[in-house]
Parts: sequence; structure tokens; C-alpha cells
Amino acid sequence: MRADAQRNAEKLRTAAAELFQERGLHVPLKEIARRAGVSHGTLYNLFGSREALIDEVVADQAAARLDEAAQRALSCEDAWEGFAYYVERLCELQATDSAVADVVGGRFPGAERLMAACGRSMDAAQRIVDRAKGAGALRPDFTNADLVFTFASSAMLARASGEAAPGAWRRQVAFLLDGLRAEAGGRPLPVGPPTEQQVYDALTGPPRP
Repeated sequence: MRADAQRNAEKLRTAAAELFQERGLHVPLKEIARRAGVSHGTLYNLFGSREALIDEVVADQAAARLDEAAQRALSCEDAWEGFAYYVERLCELQATDSAVADVVGGRFPGAERLMAACGRSMDAAQRIVDRAKGAGALRPDFTNADLVFTFASSAMLARASGEAAPGAWRRQVAFLLDGLRAEAGGRPLPVGPPTEQQVYDALTGPPRP
């Protein structure tokens, strides 16, 4: 790659990292190019697609943060504390980094490295949930699909409350965790858990404006 192309690629990586964190992975590519001071065509010539740019800029960092959260949760001696830490930590990451919120939602199947990180994260989440249920701490009807929807709803609240009520998501997560303790599961739920396909369809629907 020529020196000028290398400089442009680095400018685009920097601009993409900033805008993805600020506004999420759906930010228009033209705005990334504009912030980098290059043409829209230059972005496509160097990276080819949104998914390729996401894999280049976001995948490794997101994977490291998700892996760290899972490892810390699984290293907790108390299974409930590990589960609660995991939920709180991922909700915090989503509230402070819009890119992570979109990563957890798994909306970019064309970004192969990112999807691999999501797959590892979901496998770890299943272990965390199973461990808490096995210890008799987490209500037995809670599933990994419920966890995915928990993260999706918390991300929406954090995004909507923004600067007006930046800590609102923490309060809701605290209420949620109290309701997920095993002793709170006495009454049957009104509907069963969503299927894997329903979760996928819900999270990969039309992107937010």
C-alpha cells in the first residue's frame, strides 16, 4: 500500500472508531469519510464495505472487553455474584460505548471476526447462566434468549435516556436482578422463552434511524 493510502486508511480507522463509539455501527459511512477528511470513494477503495471496516476497527477491542467480562464473571466464587456482575458489566459497556451495544446485538452477520466474537460471548454467557441456575441462585425459567433481550432493552434505555438521565439503566438493572433470583420465580411466566430464530429476527430487523 502506498504511503498516502496508508495515511488515509489510518485516518479512516481513527474516524470510524470515534463515530462507532459515539453513535453505533450504523453511522453513515459518508460521515466517517468526512471526519477523516477523505472522499467516500476512498473509504470503499480501502475497506470495501461497512462490515470490513467494522471488523478492522471494532472486532478485536470488542472481543477483548466481552471476553474479560465473561472471564471475571466465571472466576467469581459465588455463581450469583458472577451472573450479576456479568449483567451489570455488559449493560455498562453498552451504555458507555454505542459500538459495543451494537456488537452485543449481533446485527452484522457479514462482519466475520465480529460474529466470531459474538459467538464466543454467547457461549460464555450460557455457562454463566447455567452456573447460576445450577447453584440454585437464578430462577430456573431464565434462558440465554432472555439474557439477550435484557441486554437489548438496557441498551435502548441507555441510548434513549442519554444525558437526561444517564444512570437510569443502572436502576432498572438492579430491579431486574432482584426479580431474577430463584426465590422470585414462584409464579409461571405469561409466555415461553423466544426461540433462537425469534431472537435473531428481533435483533436484526430494520436498523434504528
